[in-house]
Amino acid sequence: MLDLQEMRTEYRQATLDESTVPTDPFILFETWFSQAVETKVKDPNSMILATSSKENIPNIRTVLLKIFDEKGFVFFTNYNSVKAKEIAENPHVALEFLWLDLERQVRVKGICEKISTSESMSYFMKRTRGSQIGAWVSEQSRVISSRKILQMQIEKMKEKFAKGNVPLPDFWGGYRVIPSEIEFWQGRESRLHDRILYTREKEGWTIQRLAP
Repeated sequence: MLDLQEMRTEYRQATLDESTVPTDPFILFETWFSQAVETKVKDPNSMILATSSKENIPNIRTVLLKIFDEKGFVFFTNYNSVKAKEIAENPHVALEFLWLDLERQVRVKGICEKISTSESMSYFMKRTRGSQIGAWVSEQSRVISSRKILQMQIEKMKEKFAKGNVPLPDFWGGYRVIPSEIEFWQGRESRLHDRILYTREKEGWTIQRLAP
């Protein structure tokens, strides 16, 4: 049996100081994200999305960040999926980006809301044709009897949309997480990590250091 108690890594790559970080967390996020891309971190835009039902039962899964700006973090999904139903019941969500190659995490808390149809359309038209058809085929989170059923639906949709562009499904689109808090975590030696928390105020953000 593996001895998990002996599995440990010392983090020594970088530091994070509240006196030198930018006043806008999105500037720091863009810097960190760009460094993750440059370092060739695998799927740097993957993020864990945590939701909760109206019964306060938590749920997590990994989704892909497709847009970020000063308004928030955007991902796309089926509006009939479990995550979408939970967001409708409780729009308070959390995100986590984990870039272990850089010994970094970014944690986000905020409110999740649908983006406009025009924004969803703009992204949908940039997807590969296969992914566009996939959005029509997958009844996300539903139980299916076999993958063969899925493949049959794919062929059916390929035939249906053989000519012209694949239209945006009315049951598919984007959500934006509008952050109230963003925490930047930089691993440090002896588990004395640097943690800088940005909290949204009426005007700008407050910046605080958290104990490791």
